[in-house]
Amino acid sequence: MTELKTYFVWDASIRWFHWINVLCILGLVALGTVILNASALGVSTEGKILLKTVHVWIGYVFVINLFWRLIWAFIGGPHARWRSILPSGQGYRDELRAYVAYFKVGRPRQYLGHNPLGRIAVTLLLLVLVIQAITGLVLAGTDIFYPPLGAWIASWIAAPGVDPATLVPYAKETYDTAAYESMRAFRSPFITLHYYNFYALLGLIVLHIVAVVVTELREGGNLISAMFTGKKVLSKTPADLTKKD
Repeated sequence: MTELKTYFVWDASIRWFHWINVLCILGLVALGTVILNASALGVSTEGKILLKTVHVWIGYVFVINLFWRLIWAFIGGPHARWRSILPSGQGYRDELRAYVAYFKVGRPRQYLGHNPLGRIAVTLLLLVLVIQAITGLVLAGTDIFYPPLGAWIASWIAAPGVDPATLVPYAKETYDTAAYESMRAFRSPFITLHYYNFYALLGLIVLHIVAVVVTELREGGNLISAMFTGKKVLSKTPADLTKKD
């Protein structure tokens, strides 16, 4: 009979980050999709401004949550830190080859933290999330004059004699035409990157979900419930077990 052993792996910060991130992404994807198709859906100018405003506020929660996760990677528990996330470090390549080999023959190794392939996926996800956060903050300023760049953008494009603090979205009569076009040129690469990175994020999310399901079925370890309880239940000695665990 296989002996199961319970390990505490994911601390509260990791679990809260994960589920707040999930909720934020769901909200941002839903609102972003409506915003992209606003014209086809017949959304009014006021409606677009409202949608973008809510999108930005959810985006702030998303950014703060992500920023905390990046900090926690320096100060958190052993499985939350960069050395357990990034696909690098002494012996990583050998561990990756061993993991793939064991997986192919139907004897997958179990891990407390992320397995070697999971580390690649998590790193890519964090990178894409950071890109989406940075470009989103830029667009918040260029679209509806929200922080951190909103005041600067408003000062840039305000027509002579117009108080930048009074600018509102889509009120082009209060904008300096040349400055506005220059701002749009500045904005263009950010919105392009935000747009295509959005689809890259969706692809990685789908891949993440599939990988979790496959890993749960092949390796066990109750990955999904562990993100609620913080505990993994394993039937083998974890490949990444240390004395501190």
